[in-house]
Amino acid sequence: MPRALPPRTRRASLLAAAAASVLLAGCTAVAPMPTPTPTPTETVAPSGDGVLRIGTLFPTTGATAFLGSAQLAGVNAAIREINAAGGVLGAPVEIVSRDSGDASTETAEASFAAFVEKGVDVVIGPSSSVLAERLLPKAEEAGIPFISPAATYPSLTTADTAGLFSRTIPSYPHQGTLLGALLPEKGADAVALVTSGDELSATIQAPLEAALADNGGELAVAAEAGSASAVTAAVAKVTKAKPDAVVLATPDNGELTRALITALSAAGYGGAKLWLTSQNLADYSQSLPAGLLNGANGVLEGVQPDDAFIAKLKVEDPGLTDPRYAAEAYDATMIAALAATLAGDDGGPSIASRVVQATRDGIRCTSFGECIDVLSTEPDIAYEGIVGALRLDDAGDPTYASYGLYAYNAENKYGRTGTVSG
Repeated sequence: MPRALPPRTRRASLLAAAAASVLLAGCTAVAPMPTPTPTPTETVAPSGDGVLRIGTLFPTTGATAFLGSAQLAGVNAAIREINAAGGVLGAPVEIVSRDSGDASTETAEASFAAFVEKGVDVVIGPSSSVLAERLLPKAEEAGIPFISPAATYPSLTTADTAGLFSRTIPSYPHQGTLLGALLPEKGADAVALVTSGDELSATIQAPLEAALADNGGELAVAAEAGSASAVTAAVAKVTKAKPDAVVLATPDNGELTRALITALSAAGYGGAKLWLTSQNLADYSQSLPAGLLNGANGVLEGVQPDDAFIAKLKVEDPGLTDPRYAAEAYDATMIAALAATLAGDDGGPSIASRVVQATRDGIRCTSFGECIDVLSTEPDIAYEGIVGALRLDDAGDPTYASYGLYAYNAENKYGRTGTVSG
C-alpha cells in the first residue's frame, strides 16, 4: 500500500504531517573520531510489517548493463552478513531484484511498480541520475526511499523535496574541491577550466575556484565550448591565460569532447597537463589517434576495494571482473539496515528518517554486527564501511569521499594510479 514519506530531520516542521499520512495510508586521509552525542530525531509512526525488504534497481540490460552485476553482488554480500548477524529486528532481510534498464526505456518505472506491489521498504539504486530524477515522484507517493551507490547529479539534492534520496557516492561538484587541492600539490598553481556549457559540468567551477584559492592556486580562466564551432575560441582563451593545467569538464565522451581533447593537445595542453573528469573519463582507443592522450590524467568517484572485499563479491558472483560501485552498494545496504534498526521499524518512512543518523555523530563501527553491539549500550553510531567515513550531511550527501586517480597510456586507455580521499 502506498505510504507518504516524511522528510529527514532537516525538514522537521513537515515530519508530523507526513507521519499522519502514514497512519492513514497503512585511502589517504582519515576522518577524525567523532564525539559521541545523540542525534536529535523526530518520531515517525511505524509502518513496517516486521520484515525489511530491500529492492535493488541496477541495470542488467541497456547501455550501462556492465555496471549492474558488481552492485548487485555488493548488496547480496551485505545481506548475507546482516542475516548471519541475526537479521534486522529479529527477522532475515529479504531482497527483491529488478532491472533498471537505461534512460532510453521505461524499464525502471515497471520495476518500481513491482517494488510497490511486493512491499519493498527501501531501494538500493538506481545507478543512473536521470532515472533517479524520473522515479523520485513515484517514490514519494509510495513512501519508499532510495540510497544510490552511483548517481552523482547535484540536481538530485534539490529535486528530493521529501527526504527520499541519499547516496554513498559523492555529488559531481565535489570533484572541483578535490582537484582544487590536488593540482597545486602537483605544481599546477594556475588552472584552466573548459566546459561545454551544460548545467552539470558548470557545477564544478565554483568549488574548483574556491579550493584552488584555499590551496595557493587560482582559476586562471574558465572557457566554454557549447558546440564544435566554439572549440577554437575556447582553446585560444585557454592558451592566452597560460595555465599550468587544464580541467576538461564535459558531460560525455562524445564528438565535442574529442574535438576539445584534440585542440587542447595541439595547443600544448595535452599529456600531463590535461585532466578529465568522471563524466568524460573513457576508453578513447577506438575514437582518437593513438598516443593523443598519452600521459593525460583523470579522476573518478569511488573507492578501490581490497582483495578481501573482492573475495566476498566473488562468493556472490564468481564471474565478476569489474568491482565498480560494489563497495558503495554494500555500504548503502548496511546503512539501510542500520537505519531500520535505529528506528525500530522496517517501514520506508522510518528508514528515511534514520539514514543520516546511521553515519555520523555516534560511536564508530565498521560492520553490521559491531554496530548492533554498540547500539546495545549506546544511542548512536557512525557507520564506516568499505567506502569509509561517509558522514552524510542533512541532504543525504557524503561529506567524505574517495576518488581514483587515473592516467592514460599510448593506446588512449586509462588505468588507476592511486586513490585520494577526504
